[in-house]
Amino acid sequence: MKGSLHSVAPLGTVHAIQSLGTVDGPGVRFVVFLKGCPLRCGCCHNPDTWSDEGGTRYSAQDIVDKAVRYREYFGKEGGITLSGGEPLLQAEFACEVFRLCHQVGIHTCLDTAGTLWNDAVQALLSETDRILLDIKYTTDPQYRKYAGCGLDVPLAFLRHADEASIPVTLRQVIIPTLNDTPSSIHELRRIADAHSCVDKIELLPFRKICQTKYDQMGIPFPFAHLPEPSHETMAALNRMLSE
Repeated sequence: MKGSLHSVAPLGTVHAIQSLGTVDGPGVRFVVFLKGCPLRCGCCHNPDTWSDEGGTRYSAQDIVDKAVRYREYFGKEGGITLSGGEPLLQAEFACEVFRLCHQVGIHTCLDTAGTLWNDAVQALLSETDRILLDIKYTTDPQYRKYAGCGLDVPLAFLRHADEASIPVTLRQVIIPTLNDTPSSIHELRRIADAHSCVDKIELLPFRKICQTKYDQMGIPFPFAHLPEPSHETMAALNRMLSE
């Protein structure tokens, strides 16, 4: 007996849900943190999302039904954001979530490190209204040493976003002694200027509040020895970025 001609909608593995987020995209957002990440960034705040094991399984409709409950808080700019971990690892599920969101008029935002490109990711971008792209460093040696892939990987993803004319916010966590230099900021600005889809850059301060997660998991926090940037440093780098 032949199987059904209709494909079964994929389930997603979710680490956590934040019902009213204000830092993961424009406006107030329903933020879904998915499990699984191929990178091992030294500054990662969510090492508990690296593995695709554990978590809670949801259908795309489950997620959208939950998001709809908060739509009155979204206003004109808010909506849903899929974050992680790395949501590109669950691209088919993410695409279905975004497709259903568009059916009910909810803005979609993808928070990603741009680590993958395949047909499923391409389909996901066709349902994505905005991308938050994490450009961790602006040199290839630093990317390979402190993240686990080359700089060419996220830049290739950015080119695809540019070709699809999807608005992109570039984000970078500022880590003292690694990427808090004028040369790094100028190169980040150059990357943004070379891609017309980039309409915003956000510099985020490195924080060590995640230390407790590493301790609980029994693994070392690679950047525990590094200082957090001061408010003065962040202000100076933001001024440099806008010059």
